[in-house]
Amino acid sequence: MVELSPWRLLVPPLLAALAALAVDQMSRRRGLDPPGFRTVPGREGDLVPALLRTLVLLLLAVVLWIGVFSPLAMWGATPEPDLSQVAVPQLFLLHLILVGFLACWYVLGFGRLPRRGPAASWWAQLGFAAPRVGAELGLGLAAGMAAWLTVLGVMLTLGLILWQLGGDKLVPQSPPALIPWIAGLPVVLRLGLSLSAGVVEETFFRGFLQPRTGIAFSTALFVLAHASYEQPLMLVGITLLSLMYALLVWWRQTIWPAIAAHVLFDAVQLLVVIPAALELMPADGEGGLMPVAVLAG
Repeated sequence: MVELSPWRLLVPPLLAALAALAVDQMSRRRGLDPPGFRTVPGREGDLVPALLRTLVLLLLAVVLWIGVFSPLAMWGATPEPDLSQVAVPQLFLLHLILVGFLACWYVLGFGRLPRRGPAASWWAQLGFAAPRVGAELGLGLAAGMAAWLTVLGVMLTLGLILWQLGGDKLVPQSPPALIPWIAGLPVVLRLGLSLSAGVVEETFFRGFLQPRTGIAFSTALFVLAHASYEQPLMLVGITLLSLMYALLVWWRQTIWPAIAAHVLFDAVQLLVVIPAALELMPADGEGGLMPVAVLAG
């Protein structure tokens, strides 16, 4: 086990604080502050909006520290986890944290207002407003299948190129232990993980962050949130997926297609691709380009 140096302990919370400040400032410039954070004309001395905004800023910094930047501190510093000690609720812990933050953001930003009027805009602020949700979900399913084929093709092509250049020195010989473990969970749990990831992650990264910070910033945070796998090649696939989901949201101006695409991709990976790839890999876990298929998402 690598000793945690001061930079490993100090840099992640510092980066989280700076990222939260950036989100706050960009939200203000783009006019996306919730009504509860805005000073009402004639009540400039009211400190409540500033206090509520500061509280949400602190909560966001903590969430980004735990969910996005903390994996950087642990990169290469810990051995493979003892998966026998992992409880099922832990698999949903990050999603619960994100939901908790969004709930606090809603209560503090919109809770003091009446149900009608400005309070209704939170639905639109998170990207859920759409004239035909069913059509957007259908489009997302088609895009999700296209995304799966595209990313899998790119990853296999990249893996083949790296294999030809350096063989086992450049291509991972086995996937992270957590991936085969998740692939061995009951089908209902894998479907639950796919649904939770699609809904919660898209709501936070594409619904909450992307309108405030833009595609590049929100994509970078999404990729960093998956850095705990410690597989650079896997992060390539995650980056491609994140950009596809981000462009879907930008194009359709709603997160429903991205949710459907994300859920479909994760479900196909966890229910079909990863189990099939693991079946074809030798017993020692080293299967040439097979791990690349597992790392595609």
